Amino acid sequence: MLSHKRHVVLFSLITLLFISSFSLSFSLPNDNDDDEDLSFLDEPDDVTTSHHPDLDHFDDEEEEEEDAADEDFDDFSAFDHPASHEEEEPTFDDKHVVVLIERNFTTIVENNRFVLVEFYAPWCGHCKSLAPEYAAAATDLESDDVVLAKVDATEEQELAHEYDVKGFPTVFFFIDGVHKPYTGGRTKDAIVSWIRKKIGPGVVNITTLDDAERVLTSENKLVLAFLDSLVGADSEELANASKLEDDVNFYQTVNPDVAKLFHIDPNSKRPALVLLKKEEDKINHFDGQYVKSAIADFVSSNKLPLVTTFTRENAPSIFESQIKKQLLLFVTKKDSEKFVPIFQEVAKVFKGKLIFVHVEMDNEDVGKPVADYFGITGSDPKVLAFAGNDDGRKFVFDEEVSVDKLKAFGKDFLEDMLKPFLKSDPVPESNDGDVKIVVGDNFDQIVLDESKDVLLEIYAPWCGHCEALEPTYNKLAKHLRGIESIVIAKMDGTTNEHPRAKADGFPTLLFFPAGKKSSDPITVDADRTVVAFYKFLKKHASIPFKLEKPTSTSKLESSDVKESQSSSTDLKDEL
Repeated sequence: MLSHKRHVVLFSLITLLFISSFSLSFSLPNDNDDDEDLSFLDEPDDVTTSHHPDLDHFDDEEEEEEDAADEDFDDFSAFDHPASHEEEEPTFDDKHVVVLIERNFTTIVENNRFVLVEFYAPWCGHCKSLAPEYAAAATDLESDDVVLAKVDATEEQELAHEYDVKGFPTVFFFIDGVHKPYTGGRTKDAIVSWIRKKIGPGVVNITTLDDAERVLTSENKLVLAFLDSLVGADSEELANASKLEDDVNFYQTVNPDVAKLFHIDPNSKRPALVLLKKEEDKINHFDGQYVKSAIADFVSSNKLPLVTTFTRENAPSIFESQIKKQLLLFVTKKDSEKFVPIFQEVAKVFKGKLIFVHVEMDNEDVGKPVADYFGITGSDPKVLAFAGNDDGRKFVFDEEVSVDKLKAFGKDFLEDMLKPFLKSDPVPESNDGDVKIVVGDNFDQIVLDESKDVLLEIYAPWCGHCEALEPTYNKLAKHLRGIESIVIAKMDGTTNEHPRAKADGFPTLLFFPAGKKSSDPITVDADRTVVAFYKFLKKHASIPFKLEKPTSTSKLESSDVKESQSSSTDLKDEL
């Protein structure tokens, strides 16, 4: 009897489990996108058209080729395209440069107090140019117990990702294991000077007139403090401020005769401080609170000339200045003699408020890349206002270049009364392709259409990653061309701009959901496959849609697939 009851209980449990599992199979949602068969999305496509040149490029799709679209112009490289692989590489001895890999990185950084680390890519032209200078600096700094090291970011991708390397070269300076960006120049002397200032006292004493004469003769710009003592709180404030300024040397004195030679009144209240330059605007007296931050801000705001002629070497000083807003004068070398004096006269009015930059736009090596970036064409003189890296807006001055009109323009610029200028290619006469062409002037019409869910790729013509992505992107657009609510689009980020299209490297993929165009776009972080993009769109689209699996007949109608391939009905499920 007991055995019979056990059998009944066991049978009842089995029956309940069977019924429960049967019921769940009908009631639970399916995690695989409602059982959609997406295998056809991954089928090979024989035709891969491209709007990009065939370039060698960085193999890992998660890294950026060059930080040209980041609009953070810490140096001149932001205006250049990647250099050709066929450039002849200089020969040099880099035996004092330590090669870092993931296995020894931490050991080197933690066991040496001062380490300068360069993240580079073998194909990067700027890295190749820096290499001999970097090697020479490593030799000079060996006696200072400073290690110069390098990391091949194409091989050590995890290290590059850990330190958020987006462009090349990226250089960090480690002090006791803590890193900060290297902001100095790219010559041996600039590297050595920058490092020694960071690790040394930062301030040099001037005690005699002979020393003073020697400094005045040798320096192009300098800071001198007239103090009561060469040690103590005031001297420490000066030393701390000096470490914040990489390209200006700091001096101090207690000698009234030395102070007088540096244009400081010997009877003035101490501490007194002056910035001297060998330019038209030679003498700048400090009248702020004598603390580190105020001194550094004063030097940063006044160290540049009234008008700075743009070069590779001074680009960091321009774009890293405390003064963010700039007026740029684009003229040919021939016209510079006529228009730069006008620019200088205006600069006097806005000293400490605007940076004035002179760009020789017919200089192929320096001026032309900058002119191209800002969308300046032709040979006539042009003035452009630039709101700085963080803002990125540009404003065109379209009147006669004169002192009075430029003064008015500068005043309106400071008071935010100007209309921004945005680069744009011509609007395409025909835009019937699967991938819609977006330019600056039709961005609002296509991308900000509230009735459409829009996926936008921002690319660069020279970008190898963009080239690699294009067949996948075209294939996605072809599959979705029958979905009226979905728009797949692309925009050349080097020749078009829009405030809502901020590119963080190339390619940048942004999604603008329908009905939410006033919100920030969603950055696409999906794998770069047709299926992954499709699932991303299904998840984020405001307007629901479902893609039907095409029949072999509809596949035959596609001109993008070969006849022998389209006749096959054997679809393989690759998911």
